[in-house]
This record gives sequence, structure tokens and C-alpha cells, in this order.
Amino acid sequence: MLTVEIVIVLLLSLGASAIYAVVSLIAKLTAGKPLSAQSAVLNASRSPRPYLDLTYQLLEISFALVPVALVLYLLMRDQIPVRQTLGLTADRKSFDAGWGTLLAAGIGIPGLLLVYVAKVLGLNAQIVPAALQDVWWAIPVLVLSAMQNAVLEEVIVVGYLITRLREMSLQPVWIVAASALLRGSYHLYQGFGAFVGNAVMGVVFALFYLRFKRVMPLIVAHSILDIAAFVGYTLLPASLLAWLN
Repeated sequence: MLTVEIVIVLLLSLGASAIYAVVSLIAKLTAGKPLSAQSAVLNASRSPRPYLDLTYQLLEISFALVPVALVLYLLMRDQIPVRQTLGLTADRKSFDAGWGTLLAAGIGIPGLLLVYVAKVLGLNAQIVPAALQDVWWAIPVLVLSAMQNAVLEEVIVVGYLITRLREMSLQPVWIVAASALLRGSYHLYQGFGAFVGNAVMGVVFALFYLRFKRVMPLIVAHSILDIAAFVGYTLLPASLLAWLN
């Protein structure tokens, strides 16, 4: 039953994203031009009408968090103390902020180098972290999007999945591998470099969770990384962006 539950949860969330990412990568590889000459847009506008676009953006962020509510419900239904088991508490703010910042720095800086090398080698598409219109709500929406990504991925890929796999008595090495490969797989639409980078991040995050039993530092770290990418890309001058690309 746990296996069935995990499959259903993933197919309603990041497992479905992984399947779409694989199809997207195949489409890019068979498009007749190098992978590095193509782009992967992360936060795109949904409508040329600004307030309709804002509505779409907020709906997408809100509905993306429904699987988080689902997994928390499933764990609580089985009498698992979610706050303690997943470390979803606010009583260790210094620990969460400190480790979150360290993890973000330790992963973000080498990650930028990996993205650059992968693009030079033709293993990655050109990543466009944000492509929203020039509107007043762009930055707040990008911050919300980054935080939504962090909560969704860390609660499901780390907290929920590892908790369920431990209930199935899997060895830690297989638990870490499953979590890391899932994280890498739904980033495949960006290219092979993104897969490797996110899989490595998945290993680090899974090991951290197995050691400390807290997803909050992981949410902090992931939020910092995505906010820096989304907002930083939006605020960089067009001339510098052209040089970077």
C-alpha cells in the first residue's frame, strides 16, 4: 500500500514533472539544433494582460502546494507526528537560518560553475530563470514562486519520500539515491548538467535530513537559491545578461 501511495503522490506532483521533463529533453535533443542553442524558461508570463497574468501566476503557485497538503494529511492519518518527524517547526530559527544559508552557499556557488561548464560543453539549454512582464508585482511573485518550489520539493522529495521509504525498511543508500534521482529527473528539461547538479544537491539534502530530521533548513536553502536566481536574473542589466549568455 505504501508503494501505491508513493506512486500516486508522485504522479500528482513531481513524478509527473519528471515525465514531462524527460519528454521535453527528448524534444530538445531531436529539434535539429544544439541543446545549448535552446532555452528553458522557468517563470514565464501566462497572458499579455498584466492582471490576468498575475491571477494565473498566483493560481499556479497555490495549486502547486496542494500535493504538500496531501502528503501531510496522509502522514497524519497514519498517526505520524508531522511537525516532529519532518522538522516543520519554527522553534529552531537560528539553526534553520544558519544551516540554510550555509547549504545555499555550498551548493549555489559550485552550481553556477556547473551550469556554465555544462552550457559550454553543450549539455545544458540556456536557462532563463524569469521572463515575466515589467510590472510592479513581478518581484513579489518571483519570491513566492521560489518559496513554493522550496516547500513543494523539500516536503515531498525529502520529508515525505524519505519517511515512507524508511517505513519500507530500505537501506539508507537506496533512500538517498531515490530522493536524489527524483530531484534530478524533474530538472532534465534544462539539460544533463541540471540533472547532475540537482542530483548532487539531492544527495546532500537527503543526507542532511537523515542526520538532523529537519526539512526547514532545506526549505530555507532552496528558497535562497531560487530567490537569488529568479530575482537576480530579473534585476540584472540587459547588457550583462547578453554577456553572460
